[in-house]
Order: sequence, then structure tokens, then C-alpha cells
Amino acid sequence: MSAAAWPELPWSDWSETADTLHMWTQIVGKTRLALTPLQNHWWNVPLYVTARGLTTSAMDYGDDVLDIEFDFLNHQLLMRLGSGKSQSLALKPKSVAEFYREYFQCLDALGVSVKIWPMPVEVKDPIRFDLDTQHNAYDPEYVHRFWQVLVHAEKVFRAWAPGFLGKVSPAHFFWGSFDFVVTRFSGRPAQPRAGADSIQREAYSHEVISAGFWPGNGGYGAAAFYCYAAPVPPDLSEKNISPAAAKWDNTLGEYVFLYDDVRRQASPEAALLEFFENAYSAAADSAKWDRNTLERKPQEVR
Repeated sequence: MSAAAWPELPWSDWSETADTLHMWTQIVGKTRLALTPLQNHWWNVPLYVTARGLTTSAMDYGDDVLDIEFDFLNHQLLMRLGSGKSQSLALKPKSVAEFYREYFQCLDALGVSVKIWPMPVEVKDPIRFDLDTQHNAYDPEYVHRFWQVLVHAEKVFRAWAPGFLGKVSPAHFFWGSFDFVVTRFSGRPAQPRAGADSIQREAYSHEVISAGFWPGNGGYGAAAFYCYAAPVPPDLSEKNISPAAAKWDNTLGEYVFLYDDVRRQASPEAALLEFFENAYSAAADSAKWDRNTLERKPQEVR
């Protein structure tokens, strides 16, 4: 793909839409949390990229199954039971409170009863979903662009995957942090984090190196790809990686490759793959991972 395949995604142009969509994905994601048993590292809660948007995948509901999908082509939220019943609601400018009300009306029409905690997580100054009239923007063009970035990023994740033999996550869209990530594991337990809450204790119970994308929420203000290790090896910040535009961010404690810099590369896919591999290698070496066991030799990768 050319650089043109990666759309412009300036945070300042769509931050209000992103903040609203963030809350909508949390409502749907909390439904998945309520209907699925705990998996290691919260793998039961994320959403997944589809050919049309983001989905919960199939969730058990009694003798039936339910899936919920954000369709970012027709801009609808689709709710479908395996028995054939379905409901939808339009994705358009509306408050989180209105979306929340319509959402549960659709579930009621399907005969689905689910209870979620109506407070957002992992955001500053959260507002209860049913009371949130502040977030009410929806620009379909920018939502479509955001989804396109996720689609392209997952292609690079897949290209990066064959060389690693250890435990690795699917490509997860975590609705709490509103980012898209793949996580590799060394296989070793990690020391408990001081002051960690229940989410962090489960997520970081083992040594990890994660690579992903987030659109600039949380105060960062710019779309970026990232790679971090947890725990952070003490000398990792001293290691330079390629491409040259990728940098260590002292505030975040991780490597960052700004999305706009990725788009400027002759081949954004090749540059992003280089970033993931070099940042991972720097972190794995610093953390003294057993790379001979965890990785295929280059000639073994097809």
C-alpha cells in the first residue's frame, strides 16, 4: 500500500467524535465483560476489527449467542442473536445518554437482559453513561478513517507475527484505554506492581512487550504507534531504534512512532514493521528474554 492508503487522522479535528465513540465502545465492551468469563489478562473483554468495524464476537446468552458490531461503513450498531433476531441503531450525532437508552431498548427487544456498571473507566472526570449529555459528536468520515487505520495496523501485526513462537495475544481493541494492541509474553511471572489495581494486576501478571496504536486520547493529542515493556528494563530508554523518526518518550516510558511520521515513509507498512521488530528486540534483549526459545530463526519464517 502507498502512504495514501493511511488516511489523515489529526486528533484536533475529531477529538470530540473520538471521545463520544470511546464512551459508546465502553458500553458495548462492558456488555461483553458481563457476558463472558474471565480470561487471562482480560482477553475476554476487548473488541475485534472486522471488515466493517468492531465486534464483540459471539457471546453466550442462555442457549443462544449474541454478537454486537459497530458497522463503520453504514454507521449502524448491529445486535444479532444466533436464533435470527436482530436489532440496530443508527450511529450519528447523539449524546452518550441517548445512545445508552437506545442501546438497552434494542437489547430489551431481543429479550436480552444484561446489567453493566454505568461508569466509564480509564478516563479523567468520568460521567455516568445515562447522564452524559456532554459527549454527543459523531463525524462518520473520521470514524471511517480511524477504522481504516485499525485495519491497516492489523495487517502489519499479522506480518510481524510469524517470527514469534511464545504466547501472544490476538490483536485486541481495548475499549478502556481506546487503543489497539498485540502483546507478547516471555513466559515468566512479573513482580507485582506497587499500587496496582485489579485491572493492572491481571493485565501485568507476567512479563510482556506490547505494540499498538492509539489515536491521541488521554491527553497525548496525536495519533501514534507505540511499543513498551512491562516491567520496564532499567536500560531500555538508552537504546536507539529505527526508523529514525521513532523515539523513546520519557514521559510515557515507551517507544513512540507518531502516526504522521509513519504516513511520511515511502512504505508505511515496512517502516511500521521495522519499528515493531526493533522496539521489541531492544526490549527483549534488555529484559533478558530467552529469544532462542521464543523466536523462529529467520530462515524458518515463511
